[in-house]
Amino acid sequence: MTDARLAGALADPALWDGLDSPDSWNALIAAARAEQLIGSLATRLDGIAMPPAAARIMADARASAEQGRVAALWEAEMARRALAPLGVPVVLLKGTAFVAAGLDAGRGRSIGDLDILVPRDALDAVEAALLAAGWEWVKPDPYDDAYYRRWMHELPPLIHRTRDRMIDVHHTILPPTARPTPDAALLIADAVPLGNGLSVLSPADMVIHAAAHLFADGDLQGGLRNLWDIDRLVREFDDGGFVDRLMARAGRHDLVPATARALRLAKRIFGTPLEGFAPVASDALFVRRLLARDGWGRLRHRGTEFGFYVRSHWLRMPPAMLARHLWTKFRKK
Repeated sequence: MTDARLAGALADPALWDGLDSPDSWNALIAAARAEQLIGSLATRLDGIAMPPAAARIMADARASAEQGRVAALWEAEMARRALAPLGVPVVLLKGTAFVAAGLDAGRGRSIGDLDILVPRDALDAVEAALLAAGWEWVKPDPYDDAYYRRWMHELPPLIHRTRDRMIDVHHTILPPTARPTPDAALLIADAVPLGNGLSVLSPADMVIHAAAHLFADGDLQGGLRNLWDIDRLVREFDDGGFVDRLMARAGRHDLVPATARALRLAKRIFGTPLEGFAPVASDALFVRRLLARDGWGRLRHRGTEFGFYVRSHWLRMPPAMLARHLWTKFRKK
């Protein structure tokens, strides 16, 4: 499994120091690109001996990641300016939060959309302020718009008309129809201010959100990158008692199973230093899904991939609602 090589290179770069096999480097780089981990890999491998062609690719990846970091911070600043007059809490999420807080999880990380968390009762005002500041709707379809507003944990996505950057405005971290029910008010109340009018989630809530996004919400698309986030966050925050506080906090958010699985898999795949968290039988399916790239960066195990796609919808919706949603989407094609 090429992704297993990628995980090993991220966890222990010394294993690749001086390796001169072109085929091995080609496979590693293909997997890293496919998993959106090329910047993280390049940062981790900086300084080790490698073939000149690989060194050039890694240098380009580090430069691109730095450009992405600057762009993400600028987009956060633009959102801050647009929302500042409202006086509502604005909490950065995911990659932008990592780089804004200067965390190790942000080093080399690929960052796409800007994700923010605001109070649900401020959604109308936030939406109006962003539209006035140049953002516009990505999903003009009435069904999609109504579905987001009624059933999702975020507004329909917006994109800025001149900067071509997307923003996802969350009011919680999982759809209201999902089985777990995180305490969104607690997430916002305990957020850590950055001193510029923006905040990030508390350390424990950052890990819990990453676990929720990985296991309780999605189909594990991009899952290896999310699991790498969890490894980096746990290593940085662990002070001897962090994991106990993390699991207690996960209980407050109804996310103990997802958080425990995230820690088990981070330990298994990246060697995250954790006491306990022995693997369970079902973890093998998640490992198969997470480590599915071949030497060309292509996904294998299509049946497993489809199974996780179905699972992601099953977790988000009760059966009758899921059937109606899939039938509506099918008829629209």
